[in-house]
Amino acid sequence: MTKLRVGLLFGGRSGEHEVSISSARAIAQALSAEQNANKYEILPFYIQKDGCWLAGEIPQQILDSGIPHIEDQNQSPWKLPDQVTQVDVWFPILHGPNGEDGTIQGLLTLMQVPFVGSGVLGSALGMDKIAMKMAFEQAGLPQVKYKALTRAQVWSNPCVFPKLCDEIEAALDYPCFVKPANLGSSVGIAKVRSRQELEAALDNAATYDRRIIVEAGVVAREVECAVLGNDQTQASIVGEITFNSDFYDYETKYTAGQADLLIPAPIPDAVSRQIQDMALQAFAAVDAAGLARVDFFFVETTGEILINEINTFPGFTATSMYPQLWADSGIPFPELVDQLIQLGLERYSGNQSQS
Repeated sequence: MTKLRVGLLFGGRSGEHEVSISSARAIAQALSAEQNANKYEILPFYIQKDGCWLAGEIPQQILDSGIPHIEDQNQSPWKLPDQVTQVDVWFPILHGPNGEDGTIQGLLTLMQVPFVGSGVLGSALGMDKIAMKMAFEQAGLPQVKYKALTRAQVWSNPCVFPKLCDEIEAALDYPCFVKPANLGSSVGIAKVRSRQELEAALDNAATYDRRIIVEAGVVAREVECAVLGNDQTQASIVGEITFNSDFYDYETKYTAGQADLLIPAPIPDAVSRQIQDMALQAFAAVDAAGLARVDFFFVETTGEILINEINTFPGFTATSMYPQLWADSGIPFPELVDQLIQLGLERYSGNQSQS
């Protein structure tokens, strides 16, 4: 039987470069597992932090070692390796901007080859927290209060900035969260409790993105649900994240021992079912495909469930929440990777038949 050549695309030009390498190593191991080894051949492609694409030995060395490659300044970031024409289906395990936001999905769409995950629209909506929240609002999904801003508003005339902070304080109570709209892994996020902290956080967020969101704080448990499928979707069991830090920031996410995953989440069955249903609604609201992890706040004192965000390409190591949720739902890691590739092929086939 002829093996399908999987273009495993990782690295990327975002702050989640190293996370992408970890995810790619886990996926490569799953594709080499006994049940997949006769079906798939891995063609690794690595995008350096400067945007240069590499194929062949260097990407394989990175998969083996987990160590990022030092950029070669003589290479052109705009030239794709010749090996791209050999790929049957792409697995773009890129997190954050320039990978999870619809940019790479647009390129793969233009190449007219199947790929794992959401298309341009679903990826872009899933990356931009402001557009995402507007889609959730349109779908009738409850969420925390928020205010959308731009860098221009923050860095405008100094006389205008205090008025902007007045408007935020009138709309939202302290503590609240200031976030760049288009970054993942909690990069650039700050929890603020005063006007002075708000001003500093807005200025910092503006250095990361031209779109900024300020969200109301809420005392709640953080729970997550994984979604798998295209038009016919299924939701995993619900998991919970517990941590001792002030909030789930970058250091807490990626430092061993800083956070615990509870699967299944110790919550009432009725709450779990509602979260699963809302996860499927959120998946449809942004036109996601293949996979997504949907994050929620469960306010135990009131019974409220508030949607936080959707992540269309979550972390994918064997210890990440998304694959763990499916493992505990009865789909082991190698089978999950296989299903995602088949879903990518199915979606491409469906799109081709409609064109």
